[in-house]
Amino acid sequence: MNAANILVVDDEPQIRRVLRSTLTSQGYVLTDAKTGEEAVEIARKSKPDLILLDVNMPGMGGIETCREIRRFSSAPIIMLTVRNAERDKVLALDAGADDYVVKPFGIEELLARVRASLRRHSTGETLPPFSAKDISIDFESRRVEVRGEEVHLTPKEFDVMKHLIMNQGKPLTHRRLLQAVWGPDYGEETENLRVVINQLRKKIEADPTHPKFILTEPWVGYRFQPPKTSARKS
Repeated sequence: MNAANILVVDDEPQIRRVLRSTLTSQGYVLTDAKTGEEAVEIARKSKPDLILLDVNMPGMGGIETCREIRRFSSAPIIMLTVRNAERDKVLALDAGADDYVVKPFGIEELLARVRASLRRHSTGETLPPFSAKDISIDFESRRVEVRGEEVHLTPKEFDVMKHLIMNQGKPLTHRRLLQAVWGPDYGEETENLRVVINQLRKKIEADPTHPKFILTEPWVGYRFQPPKTSARKS
């Protein structure tokens, strides 16, 4: 895993130098970019295994860069931000980011987040295709169709959906979903999960305000409830 190629995107030379020194000392292969535009071009050509992306950059900002990269890449994206504002977190997750770290960050924390993101991305369990009224999912190809139309899910949206379907009919706590999708160090970041669930409902439910598939279990978490006619294909 340490041979993974990581793209660092930050307009601050000092941050790029620190991250280059730290990550290469751990055996990672590093590429860096100073701007969002440069990052998109590099990501398209070199297909990095993980991207560390600064939120606040001149020109194409980190959120816009994240959205653009998500058009063609499912590589884990960890956003770097100088603020701990809820709005920044929501925007980052909404744009397709997998995680975020607030500057100034601890190197050990960052390395742990990198390892966890790479591990989840490379060892995902493949389920047989799922088919129900209005929705079908091929987990191997990551193809989702809703009412006959193909729908694009971000990596985090797809992973949450996958875990809900693996446990369909069962209420899953916020902590269990967070730890299954984000990693064992998570459990209290319910805002992360709420953002992803809201986006999933917008993409999958006929009426997101009155969901029929992804249900809220008050004070507990969420449950995926397929129609009675649903069936899993073997």
